[in-house]
This record gives sequence, C-alpha cells and structure tokens, in this order.
Amino acid sequence: MKALSRLVTLIGAALLAAAAPAQPLDGPLRIVVGYAPGGATDRVARLVGDRLAQKLGVPVVVENKPGAGGRLAAQQVKATPAGQNVLMVANPAVMVVAPLVFKDSGYDPERDFHAVSHVNDYEFGVVVSGAVPVKELPHLLAWMRANPTKANVGVPATGSLPHFFALMLGQKAQVPTEVVGYRGSAAVMTDLIGGQLPIAVDTFDVLLPQHEAGKARILAMSGTKRSAFAPDVPTFKEAGLDLAALGWNAFFAPASMPADKVDRLAREIEAVMREPETQRKFTDAKMMPVVSTRAQTEAMLKAYRAQWAPVVKTSGYQP
Repeated sequence: MKALSRLVTLIGAALLAAAAPAQPLDGPLRIVVGYAPGGATDRVARLVGDRLAQKLGVPVVVENKPGAGGRLAAQQVKATPAGQNVLMVANPAVMVVAPLVFKDSGYDPERDFHAVSHVNDYEFGVVVSGAVPVKELPHLLAWMRANPTKANVGVPATGSLPHFFALMLGQKAQVPTEVVGYRGSAAVMTDLIGGQLPIAVDTFDVLLPQHEAGKARILAMSGTKRSAFAPDVPTFKEAGLDLAALGWNAFFAPASMPADKVDRLAREIEAVMREPETQRKFTDAKMMPVVSTRAQTEAMLKAYRAQWAPVVKTSGYQP
C-alpha cells in the first residue's frame, strides 16, 4: 500500500511539473539582425521575437546592426560572452556565401555558431520600374543588352543572396550585370519606384506589394513553381531562363551559449512556428513558414552548403 501511495505521489508530482509554465529565461533576450529595419530578415526576427517574449517571460529586443552584408552582426554575435542571451537571425548570404567568397569573413559559421531553428523559406524575383518599357523577362534581357550602361541591378546589400542571385541571372542570360548594393530593401524600393534604378532583385515578399500596387513589375520569380501569392508571375524557367533558387532565414546562437539553453530556445522557437497564428502572420507577410527542430535545421544547413558551395566557387564572384 505504501508503495502504491508513493507511486501515486510521484505521478502527481510529474503531472504538476508538466502542467507548470516554463521558468523564465535568466534575463532579457536580444535578437540581432544584420540588416536595416524593413527587410525580410528583420520581419522574421520581429514576428518570432514578439511571441517568444510571451513564452519566455522576459523582454525580447530586436537589434538591427547593418553593415558588410550581415557580416558585421555575425562578428559581433560570435564574440558574445557566455552569460548573455543573444540570438542572430541570418540567411545564406551570411552563413554560406560570405565565408566562401571573402578571404576573412571574421567568423566560421560552423565553429562559431550553434544552429537553432530554421523558420522560413523565400524566393527571389526580378522587378523593373515603370521607366523600363518591358513586361516580360526576355524583353528585359534584350533591353539590358541594348542598354548596357543603364542596366544597373539594385540589391538590398552587397554580398547578399539577392546580389549573388543577380550575378547568376546575368551569367545565365549572358548579359553584363552591374550590381548596385544598397543599405536595405527600403532604399532599393525607393530608388526603383522613383525611377533612379531600372531593375532590382530582392526577396519576393519585398517586391510583391509594389507589384500589386502597380508601382513596379515583377517579371519572374525563382521558385520551381508559381507562388500562390502571385499566380500571374511566371518562374524563371517558365520565362525561358534555367534558373531556380530558394533562400531561408534561421536562428543561430553564439558558440559560447550553453547547450541546454540552445536546446531550450530551439524548442521554444519550434513551438512558436507550429502555432497557427504565427503561420498566418508569416503568410500574411508573403513569407513561407517552416517548422523545424534543431537537428532538422542542422541537416538543412549541411545539405544547403553541399549544394551551393560549388556554385558559389565556380561563379567567379569577387567581393
């Protein structure tokens, strides 16, 4: 009887522990973004950060540290002392491309960071201003060949994935491409709509509102099939150019963060991304949400590096 009573007590204690809310994190959490406010990576940080603050029971602050195409933020987060709660939202430009093309990026993406959680995928698009008299991608390529001194392509950051994609576009189309790096997507769109910039490459969620408002025209997108957000826009392959690519955003922790804390943050972010309301907010922002464990995130990164490292190296891209 005593044994049964003890068992009931232990089961009851376990149930109470499971039902109890998680203990707050030991201090505020900073989420560092290596780009100016307004871009896709910034929106991801804020959407997830707002919900994390409620789940973790601590303030969550998004810090924008633009510079060097996101590398400055990575260098700063890498140097974070073990006692600080810091995450970074980064994309392939920072965690895959930069370490391959810069002689010294200032960090090693595999040694200096823990992968935490992959939270969304995104496509790229090429867009033209109203000043460019074309409505289809083949017409744009012909216009670029005929106007080589005017065919500047704006991207949200030098060395970013849109920058690299713009170079790929020029190579595939055999069109000399002068890529102009800006400090964020908002600046690119301002010049594009104002007529100072004829062409831009950026993430699809940034371009779509301008396309829908009639302020610019998306000519093609980088997915393998048409986006449900804009079924009127063809893929590059449909438009006659054999080109496809996806990007992503994921959370990373500095290598100094204890493993148990990294695991907890990974579980919390995964839980946030499972919530229907979070997924709705991502799709409302024209972004594709992803639910991923820490192990799945690490596997995705390994496969992505294996796929893209040869492409980056053979492209001849020089910073």
